[in-house]
Amino acid sequence: MNTRMRRAAVAVAAGAMAVSLAACGSAKEAGDKPKDSAAVGDAIKVGLLLPENQTARYEKFDKPLIEKKVAELTGGKGEVVYANAKQDATTQNSQVDTMITNKVNVLIVDAVDSKAIAGSVKKAKEAGIPVVAYDRLAEGPIDAYTSFDNEEVGKVQGKALLEALGDKAKDGQIVMMNGSVTDPNAKLFKSGAHSVLDGKVTVGKEYDTVEWKPENANTNMAAALSALGKDKIVGVYSANDGMAGGIITALKAAGLSTLPPVTGQDAELAGVQRIVAGEQFMSVYKPYAPEAAAAAEMAVALAKGEKIDGIVNQKVDSPTTQAVPSVLIPVVSLTKSNIKDTVVKDAVYTIEEICTDKYAAACAAAGLK
Repeated sequence: MNTRMRRAAVAVAAGAMAVSLAACGSAKEAGDKPKDSAAVGDAIKVGLLLPENQTARYEKFDKPLIEKKVAELTGGKGEVVYANAKQDATTQNSQVDTMITNKVNVLIVDAVDSKAIAGSVKKAKEAGIPVVAYDRLAEGPIDAYTSFDNEEVGKVQGKALLEALGDKAKDGQIVMMNGSVTDPNAKLFKSGAHSVLDGKVTVGKEYDTVEWKPENANTNMAAALSALGKDKIVGVYSANDGMAGGIITALKAAGLSTLPPVTGQDAELAGVQRIVAGEQFMSVYKPYAPEAAAAAEMAVALAKGEKIDGIVNQKVDSPTTQAVPSVLIPVVSLTKSNIKDTVVKDAVYTIEEICTDKYAAACAAAGLK
């Protein structure tokens, strides 16, 4: 998919968020001939299937944001029927079956396994239920897709790591801790990172981390330390914050007094706190509100039989479906210097939430007051 994605990457990057937010005013804007929502009916049922609860974002941000937007778009009459697969593709397929039985009007699916979900997407379509792929590009006959520019995520991470390494990039080796092979986004993060890092650093060890689990990243990092030697590792590419936590625990257990720079993604609270403390160099802040809003608006419009042309900003090809109407949201490199201008400004976290007693001194030094 990364070689076939049709995107006006630079041209639309600044406008992607604006497009999705501007479009979120009313689902009626999506079609050439908006239907009267009262005539179509606002009492729709939106099935929401999220992949796991290891990553804090899904329960803390995505679910409530989608619920809020659906309520706003339907005058409080729309219902979100929710299920979390807890990283089990078989469970998620069963959840789709349940949603079909319950006659939801539309599905928003963040796939545990993009390939394994294809048959269930086909079942939903055969039952007349449109499917919006959320965050991960599910295979099968999906109707719409919203996510972030995932190759750009990897590029942002790679550039940040090179910035942190400086001249040390040539002095040692890095470890690459990629995400799960069942997640199509992980492949794109990996590709984007390699496009920046290859030829500029030596990758001593590289892992595809089973189920994105921090404990698996911890085990992998311990193995890398044993194989390479703790003094030979100058940096760690971590695809997300949860794994960064496991990696940093392993680095500390190895007795490193000065930690090498470690990347991350998702701007999880624990990750932001590690950045403040100087244990993690950066994360990738992905504004969940516009992504969730775009998914909700496309879902509501599709449930009502309306067009979504006015919502999407580009087309994306999956391995099974060409030219999927899509909304891709730009991302931001989050470091100690811009915490206040990103996650605090956007009310993702308050300074009080970040700056607990443990991090009070570090927050003061970083100007977080």
